[in-house]
Amino acid sequence: MRKWRQEPEQEVDLLIMGCGKTTGTVLQTLKETRIRIGELTMPKWSDINLEYKILSITPEKGSHPRILKISDRLLGMINKLSRRHAPLIFQSSKSMQREYLRIQRRKVAEKLGTPRINEISFHTFRHWKGTMEYHNTKDIMHVRAILGHKNINCTLLYINIEETMFNNNVDEWITKVAHNVEEETQLISGRIPTRKKHKRNNSNL
Repeated sequence: MRKWRQEPEQEVDLLIMGCGKTTGTVLQTLKETRIRIGELTMPKWSDINLEYKILSITPEKGSHPRILKISDRLLGMINKLSRRHAPLIFQSSKSMQREYLRIQRRKVAEKLGTPRINEISFHTFRHWKGTMEYHNTKDIMHVRAILGHKNINCTLLYINIEETMFNNNVDEWITKVAHNVEEETQLISGRIPTRKKHKRNNSNL
């Protein structure tokens, strides 16, 4: 089973702020979009819509393509990157990005005296976002959509993580998230009880 632990958002943000321009932008992108590091190496400058502040993601590893909103902060960080090697936004390979993170992460952890920062990986951002989205909405289909999972069993892991982290009980209620007009018309006003636990497959997370 994949080992994973939740990093406080404050430590994640401290790491982002302590890294260089490119690595900091990489980490902010991962935090906001929930994409895998392999998907991060594929976007082109033409995949960003400045007017609507969205980024189109080409999927990998059994995921769906996604169109994701990005913040003004992230948009500003991306626009400060060099375009010498266009059309790709991020030029380095996955292995190089991991090495850049390892070096800068160690420096940030030492400077702040926070060894836990060394445990933050690229996939931490995806897990963090998936867990918090489920915690805030209790809508597993919404989490599946934003993570791009084709297999719902991959998404069900986040129910277990969220319940463990927040010590949920069976009397909780959920809020459904509508992604289009048709879904809005299908939502029922009032509260909907949480679903029961399921068996989970940890692959392709």
